[in-house]
Amino acid sequence: MPSILGHPVLRREDPRFLTGQGAFVANLVPPEAAHVVYVTSTEPHARLRSVDVEAAVAAPGVLGVFTAADIDPDVVVYPPPFPGMNDQMARTMLAGEVVRYVGEPVAAVVADEPELAADAADMVAVDYEPRPPLVDLEASLRGDVVLFEGIDDQAVYRCGAGQAPDFEACGAVVRARFLNQRVSAAHIEARTGFSYWEGDQLIHHTATQGSHNVKTALMGIYGLDPDQVLVITPDVGGSFGAKFRCYPEEALLGWLARRLGRPCAWAETRTQSMTGLGSGRGQIQDVVMGGSRDGRITALQIEVIQDSGAYPLIAGFLPRMTMAMFTGVYDIASAGYQAVSVPTSTTPNGAFRGAGRPEATSAIERAVDLFAAEVEMDPAEVRRRNFIHPEAFPHTTVSGMSYDSGDYGRALDLALEAAGYDDLRAEQAARRANGSETLMGIGLSTYVEVTATTGAGDFASVELDADGTVRAVTSSTPHGQGHETVWPMIVADVLGLELDRVLAVGGNTDCTPRGQVTGGSRSAQIVGSMLVDASQKLVERVLPTAADLLEAAVGDVVHDSDGGCFHVAGTPAVSVGWGAVAAALDAPLTVESDFESGGQTFPFGAHVAVVEVDAETGRTELMRLVAVDDAGTVLNPLIFEGQIHGGIAGGVAQALMEEVAYDADANPLTTNFADYPVISAAELPSFELISSETPTDRNLLGAKGIGEAGTVGATAAVQNAVIDALAPFGVRHLDMPLSPQRVWKAVQDHV
Repeated sequence: MPSILGHPVLRREDPRFLTGQGAFVANLVPPEAAHVVYVTSTEPHARLRSVDVEAAVAAPGVLGVFTAADIDPDVVVYPPPFPGMNDQMARTMLAGEVVRYVGEPVAAVVADEPELAADAADMVAVDYEPRPPLVDLEASLRGDVVLFEGIDDQAVYRCGAGQAPDFEACGAVVRARFLNQRVSAAHIEARTGFSYWEGDQLIHHTATQGSHNVKTALMGIYGLDPDQVLVITPDVGGSFGAKFRCYPEEALLGWLARRLGRPCAWAETRTQSMTGLGSGRGQIQDVVMGGSRDGRITALQIEVIQDSGAYPLIAGFLPRMTMAMFTGVYDIASAGYQAVSVPTSTTPNGAFRGAGRPEATSAIERAVDLFAAEVEMDPAEVRRRNFIHPEAFPHTTVSGMSYDSGDYGRALDLALEAAGYDDLRAEQAARRANGSETLMGIGLSTYVEVTATTGAGDFASVELDADGTVRAVTSSTPHGQGHETVWPMIVADVLGLELDRVLAVGGNTDCTPRGQVTGGSRSAQIVGSMLVDASQKLVERVLPTAADLLEAAVGDVVHDSDGGCFHVAGTPAVSVGWGAVAAALDAPLTVESDFESGGQTFPFGAHVAVVEVDAETGRTELMRLVAVDDAGTVLNPLIFEGQIHGGIAGGVAQALMEEVAYDADANPLTTNFADYPVISAAELPSFELISSETPTDRNLLGAKGIGEAGTVGATAAVQNAVIDALAPFGVRHLDMPLSPQRVWKAVQDHV
């Protein structure tokens, strides 16, 4: 068959999703399951005087009510997710002596029906002794309020790179503080799971982006061997980083199921999700950028304070990802970075699309615009003068990142040409001269990000069945990426099979002996390359069988991937296909890949955003978004563009609308979709995507990750565009989200 890679193939997954046939965790809960509802803290920081469960225990249908005191000591601890994080801040499955955020589980109520469990949960009386809340990151850094008493260090995590530059020699220096606000993943399917035991084996169904990650966590919590834990992940209704691992509410289900001798299921409400789910971002960024008056940037210093929330979750580690990319696409002679993650009495903070990389791009791209204004130069020209040149690759940065390939100037030129940049600037100048109240803003962002940061630990094999069909077995845990389509495309392309003769298999830790999380835009380049490798090995393994069928020497037989057959070299008229080869084998044949990734890859691109701002109301409308997103070899253009669309939407949402907010007393203000404005198609134009492919040499496909690139590029471009629109009023910077109220106030303050 002719190659299908690089061609648009409709996603196999979509028909069942569009017709309501998806198999989600909540649809699979067995009828005999008990249902768990958690009693959660209403105080952001308090000592627990007492938890009275007597009335709840006596409520109809209740099977048990459990507090921290009831949990086995060897199960009660929920550890930090990464080595190097402050393990003295480890939490317990249920709060014991102290609660540290609104929404922290205090008690578990288990009943025959979820409604009965919810009713009984309302009967649990918790007596709190309030303590000072902690929202301000600098106050946390100073130790004004201590969330964890008697520990050695109140920081969750620290990291740094480079050296603090000397700005004295710079002819132009800009200093600014940026806030990269917390945002919610807001996935369609909230957190859910159920557990039961078969003998000494824990079987856990979960909506996650890493079945093997969850298995490893459960093994550690329960002290079980690998063959004692089975994790099953069916369809997943979105994650975007938030379902990176199982949360305490889910991890405790195994203990509850063992205690009660029946399956235990949990599904949160949207409000519970908004107060208990790890959000993303949450950084204060102090940035100093210096250089010469001719637009050359020579010095950069970024200092970050990361909001980790009440306990170490993934966000505590994210300043390291920001550090990895803090110099962006620029060749800067002297650069330094320092970061510290601190606790606050808010929901533990997690990861959201890009996980540290959009934060890095936002910081440096805002600084570049400020620097361009300081030296009175067009922001596009400043970028051109400071790009890492194409001939410099591979390029190692101050933070130790080895950029593989790129042409940043070409990406910017493609985006500017497609947008009609000169005409846009002319139109903007005319509007300003005419005193139009509809302000026009043009924002740029040139970016690079790192993907495949974890390059080992995956599994992939191909299995040739007796009927000639092939199964692509992988450890990937998809949640919208299209693996059911792309994996068969890769295998079919190598083997020369019809696409419908290849099936993707996964979502079950018994299928594969190991695996990594599906995240960080890593799967296509790593797991995809493993499938290429396994498919090529399968061809080699069956050559002797094909040779026997052709009555030829093995060395004379070749595989024709275009024809999907084997023949003697030079005589293609006589051939045998995969069906005949499979039938001639004694048994189904499985070939496992041992491919090891060549390292991290670095997608890059340029975005141009055009906005209109109503000076009277502060309302912003995104008129155009032109994007060049180069992620190496494109495997399926439809899926590729879909990932970019979703990424851009997430970036625009952060720039204009979305924010997880708390009041000064650490009470959550965004607890449902009435308070938290999720972006929709009504707020978005049709994106203008410009093709660019710069393959990498670090994997077998030449592919880089694309799942987060749109978010990395769009966020800063839209923020820069709005601030550019407000430039005539003297506005130099506004923090996100650029809501109508914030924009209107900025105009009023500068009129």
